[in-house]
Amino acid sequence: MFASTRQLAKTLGLRAAACYAIARALERVSFGALRLINYQFVAQPVAPEDGVAPGRSGSIELRRLGRDDPLVAQFPRPPEVIAKRFRDGAHCLAAVKAGRLVGFLWYMEREYLEDEVRSCYRFNPATAVWDFDVYVDPEFRLGRLFARLWEVAHRDLRAAGYRWTISRISAFNPASLAAHARLGARRLGGAVFLVAGPLQVSFASIAPHFHLGWRVDMRPVYFLDPR
Repeated sequence: MFASTRQLAKTLGLRAAACYAIARALERVSFGALRLINYQFVAQPVAPEDGVAPGRSGSIELRRLGRDDPLVAQFPRPPEVIAKRFRDGAHCLAAVKAGRLVGFLWYMEREYLEDEVRSCYRFNPATAVWDFDVYVDPEFRLGRLFARLWEVAHRDLRAAGYRWTISRISAFNPASLAAHARLGARRLGGAVFLVAGPLQVSFASIAPHFHLGWRVDMRPVYFLDPR
């Protein structure tokens, strides 16, 4: 734990490192009953016209997936989670190599209900989408696949008139924060959630700054505006 904490302090600062150390300690002493989750909310601009061509990138094909596509069975996520995403109207851009799913990016065109804690994120649906669960197979993480997924996603979003993609990122994940920063991400705020069974307490740098809930329908609603 301490090596990870020192690395986090070096990368993100003492506050994030302290929060990470507390989160790990709470999980250990409570055997997982207590969780501390720390998010940063970011927005990245949809890139201007860049000449990205649709279809293949070398031997990798990038395309939209529908709920009935056979590749859906290859997602490294529970089937019920994927099914719910499609029911909720989420879109998936997938990277496929020789019939194998090697990367994907999801986004929503309306409010997003968080699946790790109880919270709701809202934004201007005329100008922004919510992106989540961006994944690249470890075999391809040293190449351009991550950037290529975003290039093609931005091409489609630009054509639809969107100007921003908004997301939440764990403050304990410096690699993801750095990857979004390279894409021009702008920080919109952050929130910390303390979860103990059905009880959830949240503190945020944006309204509502404090929220307490103990039922499934009790969740803070954050409006995120990258203007």
